[in-house]
Amino acid sequence: MTLPRPGLTGRWSTGITMALLALAPFVLLSTAPLLFTGVLAQELGTDRAGLQLGQGLANASYAFSVVVAADLIRRVPPRRLYLGCTLLVAVGAGVSALAGSNGALVAGRVLLGLGSGMLLVVSLPPAVTGHGPRPIPVTVALINLGLFGGAVLGTSIGGFAASPGVWRWVFVAAAAIALAGFVVGLLGFERGEAEAPRMGFDPSGIPLAAVATFLPFVGVSVLVGHAPTSPGFLVPTVVGLAALVLLVVREHRKEDPLMPARLIAHTLPVTGIGAAMVTGAGFTAFTELAVLRSQQVEGHPPEVIGGALATETAGMLLAVWLIVRVLPTRWLPALVLGGLLTVCAGGGVLLTGGGLARTAVAGFLLGLGAGTGVGPGLFLGALSVPAPRLGPAFALVQLLRSEAAFLAAPVVLKLAMSGDPAAIERTILLGVVVTGGGAVVLTGILLLGGTGPQKPDLRRWTAGEGTAFHSRPVAAVLRERGGGTDV
Repeated sequence: MTLPRPGLTGRWSTGITMALLALAPFVLLSTAPLLFTGVLAQELGTDRAGLQLGQGLANASYAFSVVVAADLIRRVPPRRLYLGCTLLVAVGAGVSALAGSNGALVAGRVLLGLGSGMLLVVSLPPAVTGHGPRPIPVTVALINLGLFGGAVLGTSIGGFAASPGVWRWVFVAAAAIALAGFVVGLLGFERGEAEAPRMGFDPSGIPLAAVATFLPFVGVSVLVGHAPTSPGFLVPTVVGLAALVLLVVREHRKEDPLMPARLIAHTLPVTGIGAAMVTGAGFTAFTELAVLRSQQVEGHPPEVIGGALATETAGMLLAVWLIVRVLPTRWLPALVLGGLLTVCAGGGVLLTGGGLARTAVAGFLLGLGAGTGVGPGLFLGALSVPAPRLGPAFALVQLLRSEAAFLAAPVVLKLAMSGDPAAIERTILLGVVVTGGGAVVLTGILLLGGTGPQKPDLRRWTAGEGTAFHSRPVAAVLRERGGGTDV
């Protein structure tokens, strides 16, 4: 007979609460500053270039820390990591709230990013796998709400916080959420030992990950004040992206990798992760373009723009319902690719013209598309690896998604702000072409796998007996199509 554990420990509600509190601060702050950038620059005595560099460093710290967590989670007890990282997020948000200069704001946001990335790897696996197969659809839907719902809500919050001093309360709220996560974790995170406490530090993977994250994010951040052909942009961006490719190849070839690249290099997870990358980048780009046109071309104040884009939240809520209904069925890949197409449709609505009504309609489609394409796409990859490797798998897929989404935004803004009155429309058109083309390519990869629609075996997956989905290695499919031998 299994006796119930005392207090909050071991409960599904505790696990999902800890995960949501861990994810919310950084995700909320990834989009909220879009509409109070002008106020930030004025109060902190900086310009758009300085703020963009700070945003880039914050995003880089987040992407880097998911890889650090994949290493630390094997050597440090998860509870200790969770509590330490929630405090790090609270300190970072607090420093940002009190910042009197852009340097202080950047320091706070970097601390916030470092803690948030590690919390994703630490808090999500026990919430998803620790309570049997039945609650998984609801768990995934709520985690998706945490992963992207905060970004959707952040745009509207940023609009209402675009006043002198008011923006600081957004960071205060983020600090309060992190402290709440610390309290819940202190009471409810199960104690346990690390998987391999005597394992040494990875001497090559972590430094390579640092190059693969900080260099390209710093590179695209300087686009605000430099031409796309400038060495300040090209050199760090190219070197950083080359390091990212080298990191993934290294992880694929290692027998005991930090992140299971070999397990993920199958048709279903490649489809899901690819869709999450393109969908996330498309959502970020189209949202920023909608804000840019509404502010600079149509002259609407931030609070009005935030109100119009509140429809993104309605789209996200519909996505949550769809995830619960679709995830246990064979149609999860269709939902993921449908989300990508819906983001493409949101860009298409923006392409038809301006106005708050079109912005609101586009916002609904973008929220719905992001909700059904990003989180479910990441889980399409996660369910394709054994449950014990879920944390490292999240690290890899979130690293790739973050690189795609956060690197795209500064490039899009540079294209849209070239000085040509038609630049915004051309950039929106480019986004529609890229997202639509991505949907075609990823659908092709899914069909080449030849496995057909399949229902995930959630019982087998949560029991640690195998993966929930089966699909063929992409390399084997390509060899077969090219006339080689499938080994």
